[in-house]
Amino acid sequence: MKSSTLLALLCLTAATPALAQKPVKLKYTADDPKHIYDAVEQPAVPKGGPAGYAEYLASHQKYPTAAMQAKQEGTVMVTFVVERTGLVDEVTVAQPVAPLLDAEAIRVIKAAPRWTPAHNKGQAVRQRVTVPVSFVLAAGSGETVEVPGKVAPGAPLPPGAVAAAPGTTSVIGTAPNGAAIIRPEKSAQPVGGNVAFFTWIAANQKYPDLARKRHIQGKVPVEFTVQPDGSLTDVRVVQKHGSGLDEEAVRLIKAAPKWEPALYQGKPIKQKMTLPVLFQL
Repeated sequence: MKSSTLLALLCLTAATPALAQKPVKLKYTADDPKHIYDAVEQPAVPKGGPAGYAEYLASHQKYPTAAMQAKQEGTVMVTFVVERTGLVDEVTVAQPVAPLLDAEAIRVIKAAPRWTPAHNKGQAVRQRVTVPVSFVLAAGSGETVEVPGKVAPGAPLPPGAVAAAPGTTSVIGTAPNGAAIIRPEKSAQPVGGNVAFFTWIAANQKYPDLARKRHIQGKVPVEFTVQPDGSLTDVRVVQKHGSGLDEEAVRLIKAAPKWEPALYQGKPIKQKMTLPVLFQL
């Protein structure tokens, strides 16, 4: 009996590996739908991609007049959650810059189109995202020029007249340098619109090797003047980033196609503009 029992135990032991080789179905628990990820396999993407989103922020931002008059500027870091549906929620400012700028940054983020949600393990998940919203004052922005009187329709343009910068409170008057400032009937704009202009910028951009090597990216604000013939002149970087980004941003604006100039009483007039050039790896 002892021999047969030992033999049975040996047979059972020998058979065990064969039993262990059968396929085992693993059960994965679904991710918590309320969990907010900071890092995921496929990050959330704004509509139109990073370049399109930067163009949206630039074109829909409304610089608060009171903030301009107070010479307030800076970059507001806005943090929010991209929901599984692509909606933006829980929009906050981690480090306030100025109440008016913070409020405008939150407004423009909330008003943005839906995002493509993040995905992790094949599932749409919630992700926390941080986006910088920059407010940069162009030279002369925020100046209030008193109106000396109504300008008669068809009256000749004052010598050296320039259009007021977009967002300023100037109507007509004289700048500190003696130039006449006029509120244009139509501001200068790229031929084909902002989307066409930023598409051209993205297609012709040459990412500086030094910036790529150092993993430097960002949004370089560039100021320039749109002349009556639509050419872009007086190009300068408002806030420098270094590593070749500033020089490339200036090169792009100088090489860009002509714009449609600002108009006053149906006549072209020069206008100063400020736009961001996005660099993203």
